[in-house]
Amino acid sequence: MTTNRASSEAVSPLAGRQGRMGFDPVSGEVNDSLAGDFLWSNVNFGEAVPDVMTPLAWAVVQFTLNDWVFLPGYSTVGNIGGRPYLNISVFASLFQALGRSREDLLETMEATLYMRLPEEMEIPLISLSARGLLSALGKQVRMQMRLTQGRRSLPAYLETNPAWCQRMKKRIRAEAFGAGLVSLWRDEIGPHVEQGAWTVLGTANRAADYTVALRRDLTTLVGPEDANLLIANLSDEAELLPSLGPVVGLAQVAKGEMEREAYLDQYGHRGPQEFEISVPRPAEDPEWLDRQLAHVHESPVDAQALLAQQREAFDAAWRRFVSRYPRKAKAMRRRITESARRGRLREKARSEYVRDRWLTRTFALRAGELTGLGDDAFYLMLDEVLELLSGDQRALDRIPARREAYQRYSALPPYPPIIRGRFDPAQWAADPERRSDYFDSHASLPAIISGDGGSNVVSGSPGAAGRVEGVVRRLDTADDGDQLQPGEVMVTMQTDVAWTLLFPRAAAVVTDVGAPLSHAAIVARELGIPAVVGCGDATMRLQTGDRVRVDGGRGTVEILR
Repeated sequence: MTTNRASSEAVSPLAGRQGRMGFDPVSGEVNDSLAGDFLWSNVNFGEAVPDVMTPLAWAVVQFTLNDWVFLPGYSTVGNIGGRPYLNISVFASLFQALGRSREDLLETMEATLYMRLPEEMEIPLISLSARGLLSALGKQVRMQMRLTQGRRSLPAYLETNPAWCQRMKKRIRAEAFGAGLVSLWRDEIGPHVEQGAWTVLGTANRAADYTVALRRDLTTLVGPEDANLLIANLSDEAELLPSLGPVVGLAQVAKGEMEREAYLDQYGHRGPQEFEISVPRPAEDPEWLDRQLAHVHESPVDAQALLAQQREAFDAAWRRFVSRYPRKAKAMRRRITESARRGRLREKARSEYVRDRWLTRTFALRAGELTGLGDDAFYLMLDEVLELLSGDQRALDRIPARREAYQRYSALPPYPPIIRGRFDPAQWAADPERRSDYFDSHASLPAIISGDGGSNVVSGSPGAAGRVEGVVRRLDTADDGDQLQPGEVMVTMQTDVAWTLLFPRAAAVVTDVGAPLSHAAIVARELGIPAVVGCGDATMRLQTGDRVRVDGGRGTVEILR
């Protein structure tokens, strides 16, 4: 690890209103990597937010995570070229100050942030004075209290949120004056959305910690393949894992077991880029459901049958465990059941928070209607929208430049999930020899080994056990899913719930980003589809048409060609 000499009391000169570090309100350019020598990662964020965010969507993220501060004076969450990143230097600096090792840090990052750091990459650190450390620990205590409060509010949140959001959307649409819409946000919508974020964070953190420990113990006892099977089966006979709801629900609609309206009411808020509030929800598109049903009718694979098959595999793995460890069986079964319960709660919380994002979208659309801006409202920051609704029009002149910046960022390929130092997205994209797995401005990076020479194996983390040979179909977005043929190996950067509909057609799933608790791994395990996640360079080395052998238990993809 290297050391950044800046004191923890120093605040970046780029910091401004709403914590807009690195954001130029006039040009719309945003780049927090220019604030200093830090290590950034969007491995965790990238799964939830796979594309460039509009200014308003980013401002809402900042609003909801305003108190998510680990080190006073330093941004925990930053934005590089329109994409959100976590400042890993902040976490690492606290680890070092508390006497923790680099090995502890790397293990924690892989378990909680789905992040594996290249061995050759150093982590810049922020020097902490005694006063700075005490301040940071105080922030930690307050943050943990908020996470605990958020977690305790989960039952009420799950029970009341759907109806509350529906009522609030009606009130938003009925509001005829800007001042009234401002009051709705400040008094009701904003506090609700912020609390929802803390509920999700608190629930997810607890579930992840529990499952990581369980997976580690199971791997020691029975090996990685049976461990994968035993931490799957998150759905039970009475309750389906929310991430699987959209695909299983589609099968039910196709069979006449579920009404179309019921499906859209239950799952219509889940879809591509579901954290980006400028993107319409499936329920807003009257033709969306018909398009998805067409794919269901075309596919020879039934998601419900896959779930049943995987439950049988789970039962077989459990019988093997009992035969080897009869005295440990009762306690381990309790742990497995509890892990599944927490996993379902984590997914439920996320689903409801996505519903909150839809509510926020409804607010933004109404603001655009009342001000005459339409969709241009998404190019304003949150405080600017509220000011505009109150009659202050000074931000309007900034919209064209911000729209241009957003379009320019969106035209670039996805940036590396791990970035150290100053990063220029356009300059990186123009480099024909760029790496897409990580970037280090302080080091000369080794070349990517192609499948044409050197190693013919792409390595990642075991996502879901199983071995299969097949032909690669590389997809950049879920919208490209029409290209995926039944039995092909789906290769992509990362997946979210929008990709779930494609899983039953895939023989295997391979991702650049992810870990055993990422969306791709969880869904693949539930459906019994082999998966290798967190490869870093799979989309660089694997091309459509390549023949590969996927081993989800070992975390390898062998290029056969």
